[in-house]
Amino acid sequence: MLVDSHCHLDRVDLTPYDNDFDAMLKATAEAGVGHMLCVSIDLENYPRMLSQVEPYANISVSVGVHPNEPDRRTPDPDELIELAAHPKNVAIGETGLDYFRSEGELGWQQNRFRVHIAAARACGKPLIIHTRAARADTLRIMREEGAADAGGVMHCFTEDWDTAHQALELGFYISFSGILTFKNAEELREVAKKIPLDRILIETDSPYLAPVPHRGKPNEPRLVRYVAEMLATLRGLSPEEIEAITADNFFTLFPAAHRAAAA
Repeated sequence: MLVDSHCHLDRVDLTPYDNDFDAMLKATAEAGVGHMLCVSIDLENYPRMLSQVEPYANISVSVGVHPNEPDRRTPDPDELIELAAHPKNVAIGETGLDYFRSEGELGWQQNRFRVHIAAARACGKPLIIHTRAARADTLRIMREEGAADAGGVMHCFTEDWDTAHQALELGFYISFSGILTFKNAEELREVAKKIPLDRILIETDSPYLAPVPHRGKPNEPRLVRYVAEMLATLRGLSPEEIEAITADNFFTLFPAAHRAAAA
C-alpha cells in the first residue's frame, strides 16, 4: 500500500474529474494509494478542509499555520491542542521556517514555530516541519523548544546530508516529494541513499511539485508512486518493498492514523 504522507486535498485540481472529489479519490485508490495525510496551512480554511475529508477513513488531517502565511493569525498553543483533539487529527503542522520568499524581520515566523512545538509537546502529537533557506534557525529552534519530545517529520526535504543527519539525531523522519525525481536534484538523491530505511516517508505535497514525468502540471496523491519508484531505484529495492517500508513508517510515526483507519 502506498501512503501519501503530505498533501493538501482541499487545493487539488479536480477539473480532470469534473470537480468530483470522490472520483479523484477513486483514481487514487486505483493507483494503490491506501492512506493520505491532508495537511493544514491556516486556521481560516481548516474547518472547510476537515469537513471535506471527515467522511473518509483513509484520510487523516493535521492542524497548523504555514510559515509562509504572514497575514494569517498565529494561534496560541491551547487553540492548537483543542483542534488536534479531533479523532481525524494526527499531527501539528505544517510549521517551521521559510526565509526563501520572506523579507524583513522574521521573528513572527520563529515565534509561530515555537508555538507549534509547544502544542505538539503538550498534546503528544508529531510535528510536520517545513524548512527552506532556514536550516540553521530551524534546527536551533527545534533544539531550544524540545521538538525531539514530540518527534515528527521534515517534510518535502530538500536540504543537505548534514541537515538530515541532525534531524535524524533529534528523532525525526525525512520525507521526500516529487523533487526527488527532478533532473537537477542529484544532491538530494545522494541524501536519500543515506537515510535509514526506518526513517523515510514519501509524499506528493499536492497540488504542488508534481514528479517527473508530470512536472509542471498539477499534482495529486495518485502520483506518489513516482516518488516511491525513484526511491526504490536509489536504494536497490523493489517499488513494492519501498511501499511497504514507507507505509509502516507512516503508521509508526502517526499511530493515530492507524487507529482512525481501523475504526
